[in-house]
Amino acid sequence: MDVNVLYLAIVLALFWRIYRWLTKDHGYFHDKPIPSLAAVPVFGSTSALMLKRISANDFVKQIYDKFAGVKVFGMFDTNYRIFVIRDPELIKQISVKDFEFFIDRRPMFGVNNNDNPNMLFNKVLFSLRGQKWRDMRATLSPAFTGSKMRAMFELITQYNSGMISVLRSKAADTGFIDGEIKDLFSRISTDIIASCAFGLQVNSIEDTKNDFYTMGTSMVSFFRTSIIIRVMGFAFFPKLMEKFGIDVVERKQIHFFSKIIKDAMQNREAHGIVRPDMVHLLMMAKKGILKHQQEKTTENEGFATVQESDFGTTHSKPLTDPEITAQCLLFFFAGFEGISSGLTFMAYELAVNPDVQEKLFEEITEINNQLEGQPLTYDILQSMRYFDMVMSETLRKWPNPMVDRYCVKDYTLDTGDGLKFTIDQGTAVWFPIHGIHFDPKYFPNPDKFDPERFNETNRGNINMAAYLPFGVGPRNCIGSRLALMEIKAIMYQLLLNFRIEPTEQTRIPMKLANGLFPNVRQHLRLKLRN
Repeated sequence: MDVNVLYLAIVLALFWRIYRWLTKDHGYFHDKPIPSLAAVPVFGSTSALMLKRISANDFVKQIYDKFAGVKVFGMFDTNYRIFVIRDPELIKQISVKDFEFFIDRRPMFGVNNNDNPNMLFNKVLFSLRGQKWRDMRATLSPAFTGSKMRAMFELITQYNSGMISVLRSKAADTGFIDGEIKDLFSRISTDIIASCAFGLQVNSIEDTKNDFYTMGTSMVSFFRTSIIIRVMGFAFFPKLMEKFGIDVVERKQIHFFSKIIKDAMQNREAHGIVRPDMVHLLMMAKKGILKHQQEKTTENEGFATVQESDFGTTHSKPLTDPEITAQCLLFFFAGFEGISSGLTFMAYELAVNPDVQEKLFEEITEINNQLEGQPLTYDILQSMRYFDMVMSETLRKWPNPMVDRYCVKDYTLDTGDGLKFTIDQGTAVWFPIHGIHFDPKYFPNPDKFDPERFNETNRGNINMAAYLPFGVGPRNCIGSRLALMEIKAIMYQLLLNFRIEPTEQTRIPMKLANGLFPNVRQHLRLKLRN
């Protein structure tokens, strides 16, 4: 046989083996009594998303609308077999009633039993699985009670006072500030998370290239090719990634934040410093003295608040240094990207809906007059009903596009309409939040920004199972209180001092960037009030 022909045969055989390996599960949903999306090698059913042809929110709505009237359908996210649950009642059943079958999230960043100190993302609460997740959730829950939020609110209030002074100074000559609003909110969020999580005083608005902001920006830059490659690496070769100690973020970034946290803890231990921030709470957790409080009900903090769920454990386990660093990184990610995006979404909606902004300003002004020069408090902020309506509608219109759960043991799903089948261990479910939030069956005229959906009269008509801004069940967002508090506190001070307006460069309607990770850029004006 000709050598070239032999080589060609070997190459073709190799490609055929790879193709068979990549597509070996693609017939999985053919044996299920549900429709499914077509799949291609490597990307599964998500090629348009992975290749940045569509935004994550639009992708979720597109596939949600494609199967109108269906409660469940199948798809592949790269090589993962995914059951997409369109029905809110089934979502509630899976994530709450039958939680024991879906206790975990997909292992996107490695497994829990890897103790490599250079790999942190497999140790954050979001990634932990099984008993390790239960222990960490029980340990961290006390950090987000109402009393802890009140203490941290004082830190935010102190920062906001200086932040407003800086912004007013920048607007003094022209009477306004024009610019990319997400960049401004990212800097504000960075400064607050630096204070509330790390105990650092940072001024990223004036010191635009400080190390903390620069390193943080680099770390959360999800749109870099290297990040996508690492995510794909964990999807297809998790053991290889763990063997070489490759994390989602670069090692220099991990070392930078690890040193900040280590130095902060050592300095506080040496000088007896006590500060009501996340480092102090985690130091208490490290010693095992942070008392766990299970709050199955919360104080009245508005419609947008998610209640803490009971997940059946009451003990707290001491944390290791890598675990503490990992949780601080999680708080940074949530604070940097989540808070800045939430502020951008709200600012945009207020700019293009001036009637809503004026009504909110009237409520803020009324509260400010009642304070008579005294600082705003956490409890007063929580009592502002229209503010809560605006916050709730912002979360309704601009939610995290989807959340997932990993099936840890075979589960028989009964859809209630005569359909019954098995969700197999090792598969996952998606809850298409963006699709549900834009379904007129649950939210009439969903494209309209309408805070009145959440007023005292109308809120009773909302199917709460269809409103999922912070997820659902015991694995809902543990930091929902902190996120709501930060966004409201910042926006309160901004609206007291500035009117938010669109400019010629404002993109109306606003569109998220294409790709796996939602991202937004928007140009707005902050105009000084008289």
